[in-house]
Amino acid sequence: MRDSFVRMLTEMAAENQDICLITGDLGFGVFTNFKERFPYQYINAGVAEQNMLGIATGLALTGKTIFAYSIGNFPTLRCLEQIRNDACYHDANVKIVTVGGGFSYGSLGISHHATEDISIMRSLPNITVVCPGDRWEAARATAALAQLPGTCYLRLDKSYAPDTNESNEVFNVGKARKIVEGSDATLIATGGILSEALIAAEELRNREIKCRVISMHTIKPLDEAALHAACHETAGIITIEENTIDGGLGSAVAETCLENGERPGFFHRIGLRAGFSCIVGSQAYLRKQYGMDAASIASTVETHLSNHSRMEVMN
Repeated sequence: MRDSFVRMLTEMAAENQDICLITGDLGFGVFTNFKERFPYQYINAGVAEQNMLGIATGLALTGKTIFAYSIGNFPTLRCLEQIRNDACYHDANVKIVTVGGGFSYGSLGISHHATEDISIMRSLPNITVVCPGDRWEAARATAALAQLPGTCYLRLDKSYAPDTNESNEVFNVGKARKIVEGSDATLIATGGILSEALIAAEELRNREIKCRVISMHTIKPLDEAALHAACHETAGIITIEENTIDGGLGSAVAETCLENGERPGFFHRIGLRAGFSCIVGSQAYLRKQYGMDAASIASTVETHLSNHSRMEVMN
């Protein structure tokens, strides 16, 4: 995803001198070409992420479109006050970009596990929150956010699903993508963990359980029409995110459904339920340990479908 982002950003910067990149002492090698081609559109703010966001907002208020880039928690949690008071409050054209969403940096421990950022960014006023699930979504989201006025958060993942786009497909912020059709259950995933949802759906299809798979790449604003269809056209909803279940994708889906008077046959949130992620290991290992891998997703779907069928018989 990172490379897709960098390629798209480089293409846009060549056409628009107002597009600038600020990094928090990160991306050596990755941004070498960008820095050499556009020295006046690139700033290394050093290991000073809060200052980086202040600089980004100041430049944005002069008419620039700023992409501020660093690892997971650093340009988000560390800079929350700057994002809230500087960027969001002033509707500044700042695009906060993180690489390493969820357990991407699993072996580095809790300081690098980005498992609360979706919840926290979503809670801020005047911000758009986008978590692409594959490389195509990452590239198209970068282009879309560059054109979208105001503050945005783009969460990139080290993992990604296989490219799921169709020929000539258009990416729209706030418009979910239906990747797989099905009527037994809806799997709504955000971010790179979409890959696990697709594997689970394939395993379930082999057991004659047909799951709809939706890439909810935009957390804010949320696609209410996709949720309405899921509630009425499938037996229930399972949300999947590499983030705490508190305040993230699952919370957004539940809040939206209930506020609109929608009630799925069953509903379950797959995400981090254990508080802090207190173990280390690869991204795949941590997903399995915390019940977010494809096998866990498939098992959850089967359990809820079985319970739902029993309830229908009893009624």
